[in-house]
Order: sequence, then C-alpha cells, then structure tokens
Amino acid sequence: MYHEILVPLDGSKRAEAILDHVEDIAIGDRVKIFFLKVEEEPIRLERDEVIDVEKYHEAFVKQIAFSQAYLDELKARFHEKDIQAVTKLAFGSVVKAILNAAAKTGTDLIAMATHGLSGLARVSYGSVAAGVLQAADIPILLIRSGDDKK
Repeated sequence: MYHEILVPLDGSKRAEAILDHVEDIAIGDRVKIFFLKVEEEPIRLERDEVIDVEKYHEAFVKQIAFSQAYLDELKARFHEKDIQAVTKLAFGSVVKAILNAAAKTGTDLIAMATHGLSGLARVSYGSVAAGVLQAADIPILLIRSGDDKK
C-alpha cells in the first residue's frame, strides 16, 4: 500500500506516539521510513541585542549532535525490527521542511502525532499538523496524543 512514509519528530514522547502506528504499517512490507527532525532557526535578535556568537555556535553544534543521535537511535530500533529506516535533519520552518522532505523523498504518506491544541492556544502558537494538513497533497496519518511529557 505505502512505500515511503515520512515521520516528522521533535524529540518529545508526544511526537513519538505515532511510532507504534508506523511500525504496524511497515512491518512485513517493504516500506521505507524517513525520520525527520527539524531544527528551527534559533537566533531572533532584537534591534539592540548582542549575543556571544561563539557560545551560540557551540550550543547549536551540540543541539545538532543531540538531534542526530536521537534520529540514529530511532533508525536502529526500526532496523532491529527489520524495517528500513533513514534519517534526515533539516533546518528552518518546520512545516516547510516537512513538505520539502516529503516532496524530495517521494513520500506517499506523512505520519505524525499532534497534541491537539484548540482555541486561542492554537491561534497563538500555530500548529505544525494544521499547516501540513492544509498544504500537503499526499495522505496524512495524524494521531492525537495527550502526553505532555518531553
């Protein structure tokens, strides 16, 4: 049915709620899983703000290494279950990065968890799931997760 599934994750347990569902779809079939983690642009300076660039760079390099290790661990877990998995670390806008990765990989399903914010919280913070849902032209599997733990 599906051949390539894109699974965007942010490192939280809430986002990982989709993993069991993806595993159920992939197990026994020749499905390739793309684990994606997006690092947003971390610097947003105010007009007169000054930062320690060296300290910022060190923290950013550390975050990239942490994110790649996280993705590599997920890939290894799926390989142990005989499921083909690859990883991608992207930068920038989360919704755009998900849509770009889906287009570049030939994904035929995007599978992700959402925390299901509604009302003012959703308007204030936006919603990655809603943004992907509005713009994607391929099927999307959304799982609502109520787990607020990181």
